[in-house]
Amino acid sequence: MKTIYPPKLKKWDHIRVIAPARSLSLLTKDAINKAIKRLEKFWFTVSFGKHVYEIDDFLSSSIESRIEDLHDAFKDTNVNWILSVVWGYNSNQLLDYIDYQLIKDNPKILCGFSDITALSNAIFTKTGVVWYSGPHFSSWGIKYWFDFSIDYFEKCCIKNKPYELKPTEKRSDDEWYLDQEKRNFIENDGYWILNEWNAKWRLIGWHLPCINSLQWTNYWGKHEKESIYFIEIDEEFDPVLFDRWIQALIQQNSFENIKWLVIWRFQIKNNMTKKLLKKIIKSKKELNYIPIIANVDFGHTMPFITYPIWWEVEIVANKKNSTINIFNH
Repeated sequence: MKTIYPPKLKKWDHIRVIAPARSLSLLTKDAINKAIKRLEKFWFTVSFGKHVYEIDDFLSSSIESRIEDLHDAFKDTNVNWILSVVWGYNSNQLLDYIDYQLIKDNPKILCGFSDITALSNAIFTKTGVVWYSGPHFSSWGIKYWFDFSIDYFEKCCIKNKPYELKPTEKRSDDEWYLDQEKRNFIENDGYWILNEWNAKWRLIGWHLPCINSLQWTNYWGKHEKESIYFIEIDEEFDPVLFDRWIQALIQQNSFENIKWLVIWRFQIKNNMTKKLLKKIIKSKKELNYIPIIANVDFGHTMPFITYPIWWEVEIVANKKNSTINIFNH
């Protein structure tokens, strides 16, 4: 299948916010207004799906409502970029009801992370349209220390030059949406080099639980070529569960195509240390000869990068020099 790269964003482009997982009604008015104003500073127009405020017992809305908003966003010729509201647990409910030909005929940037990767990777498998792991709409409402995220959003979604992923100086794992004035930032200790190497391959990105939701389905694919896997999990997973998911990844038929593992920055509640992570990696002989770099700024800690799927990535990882370069399309 041909890989399709949606057009880059530019001034005056139109952003449609939809809720494929959780509802917009979970956000405060202040956070919503903050996000809109920040996006409008880029000269973007912001609109919302018809059903984004609907909410049910699962903090989401019906499959019919979410599919209608998704399809409307791809049908609308004025819309250039589709942005998820926030993470959740149920994006995979939509996969059997999506008009994939509609998406293939109208390729647009779809941006989000966490649970949204189930939706995005299914679309990629069925259509070849690449997606972006990056800020939700809710993320744009973060008041402090968001400039790092904005910088990488620009590098990925607007500019056309290669860019290097560099560790942020400080990071936060607090519940910023509860109190924007009471934040906790700590010093970042940089990348963890677990297995040294240097190479250049295509990038695939996954939220590990979403891998499980796509296994043995028609939406699990596009891994026939050698690739670099960017993987993440949220705060609900401790080292024991992370070990389970890594083992499940190793036992996939397509694992032989994984030539690099790039692991996200763990959250405080994960209780993961560099020492524990090394033990997990070393306990699996299949990983002994795969280059692995961890503690990279994507996933659920703040701030974080935006990165694309199926773009070329060059990584150098050793004790003296560690770089991650993404080549733009």
